[in-house]
Amino acid sequence: MATETKLALDEHHLGTPATLCEAFQRSAAAHADQVALRTHGESDQISWSEYSQRVEEVAAGLAALGIGRGDTVAMMLSNRPEAFIVDTAALHLGATPFSIYNTSAPEQIAYLLGNAESRVVVCETQYAEQISAARASLPALEHVFVVGGTAAGTREFCELGTLGEPDFDFEAGWRAVRPDDVAVLIYTSGTTGPPKGVEITHSNVIADFGMTMSVFPGLREHGRMLSYLPMAHLADRMVAHYPALLTGATITCLPNARQISDALLEVRPTFYATVPRMWEKAKAAIEISIEREPDERRRAEILGALDAGIRKVRLEIERAPVPPELAEQCRRADARVFSRLRAQLGFDRSIALLSGGAPIDAEVLEFFAALGLPICETWGMSETTSSVTTSRPGAIRIGTVGQALPGVELKLAADGEVLVRGPNVMRGYHNDPRKTAEAIDPDGWLHTGDIGELDADGYLKIVDRKKELIINAAGKNMSPSNIENKLKSASHLIGPAVAIGDRRPYNSALIVLDPDAVGEFARTQGLADASVARLAGNERVQAEIAAAVQRANAQLSRVEQIKKFTILPVEWLPDSDELTPTLKLKRRAIAQKYAAEIDAMYVR
Repeated sequence: MATETKLALDEHHLGTPATLCEAFQRSAAAHADQVALRTHGESDQISWSEYSQRVEEVAAGLAALGIGRGDTVAMMLSNRPEAFIVDTAALHLGATPFSIYNTSAPEQIAYLLGNAESRVVVCETQYAEQISAARASLPALEHVFVVGGTAAGTREFCELGTLGEPDFDFEAGWRAVRPDDVAVLIYTSGTTGPPKGVEITHSNVIADFGMTMSVFPGLREHGRMLSYLPMAHLADRMVAHYPALLTGATITCLPNARQISDALLEVRPTFYATVPRMWEKAKAAIEISIEREPDERRRAEILGALDAGIRKVRLEIERAPVPPELAEQCRRADARVFSRLRAQLGFDRSIALLSGGAPIDAEVLEFFAALGLPICETWGMSETTSSVTTSRPGAIRIGTVGQALPGVELKLAADGEVLVRGPNVMRGYHNDPRKTAEAIDPDGWLHTGDIGELDADGYLKIVDRKKELIINAAGKNMSPSNIENKLKSASHLIGPAVAIGDRRPYNSALIVLDPDAVGEFARTQGLADASVARLAGNERVQAEIAAAVQRANAQLSRVEQIKKFTILPVEWLPDSDELTPTLKLKRRAIAQKYAAEIDAMYVR
């Protein structure tokens, strides 16, 4: 593995940096006049040389406050250049930066800052009140710096860069950072208890991205990344922050994720990875645009092209020959239809497109592959520095999450649990040796909690979470995520869906409407009130959902089928009672919060 990672980075003319600090210094020198950081829609841009200067100033300021190796620096910031500057500055001191989800309540903030033993926090003005409320129980928290304004009991962020001592030896500081120093703490979403701080080292990050580059060699080039996912989750760091440090890419910051469509058109990213729900929404946007096409002949042409493209993709997946006439039809369709759709989405210059974080429906993958946008499904977790497996371009097997990255070992335990060993496995859980020992056995195997199947070629299929299988009253084991994906793919109107059935006589479902899609439905139907709360009770909406449930049931076995469903008159937001920040379902919390609605579906 080490050789493969080294080769991947050597081909980018970087050599193999020992730390992210060394990688940053090389990128800043090689790309000094190029744009490093920018904000969507704004003219302000920060070059690599300016980025380097500001990192040195903030590092000096943090050092003047006593921050050094092993200390932590907390951030509660939206996706903005200051987040990258503070993070990188802390790295250059051997300190450990980490981010707090911006939706966190004061008690959650207090827990994280207490567990991390943070003395310094950098936040935006809008979050200063939450920090202040948490600070009352944190005597160790000494300094709070605010970006973009002022707040009582805090200092302005611009002051931090002026605190450094004249004799501060910045270069000696970053050169003393070691590969096994912790580069970031990633706090798990806490779906099964208090959040655990995953310790990811410099060497973990460099190994993981090096292995990823060996699968997607185009990532070695100077590229364009979009930062819009929370930096408190590892995904944004692994698809924007760290790749930029290692390759000198340009990051565009997007503070408001609802502007993602416009940002994609502006940035046209070379590397883009996101959660399945975002791919589902992109597919729905294309389909809605086709429905709105006023020219019937053009509309028929697009639909015909998609039909041909999907037929070709399915033959290729099955390794069956593609008839010459179908291949020619798709070639013409690519020039006349698909190239325009790729540009319409902002993916016409993409080198690699990835999906991860949750299962993605086969129809979504087929759709984008037909457009000439093969999405490589990946699988991993915070504890593995993001990726463990990925599909390879030209060798995608829909229904699997691909093969292990080069240098990663993969095996199944007797009960089907996926075990992982490799240079990307975390150092451990912060201040929690007991949980660390539970997760990583004496032989170095990380027990992931996911149930999987491996085929003869090493392709991994994730069946479900170890503790999230539905076992009905008759003892039948089922995957809730499989049922939920069928529901979501059956209608644009369905957002989050939860399959219920554990120890029950039949399966039911809680369904939440997608606010964008149902708003469009309301417009086309001439409905005045487009709110989710009102439309959940609308007869036409309910009829559409009922029809979608029947379409989903047609793809499920009899025992898996949904017998009853409830449309909830609410919207579920990231990092809420119901969803993690990356849109995973908090099943236990949902079952408790909506117990009455669930029980009502089982009343005879």
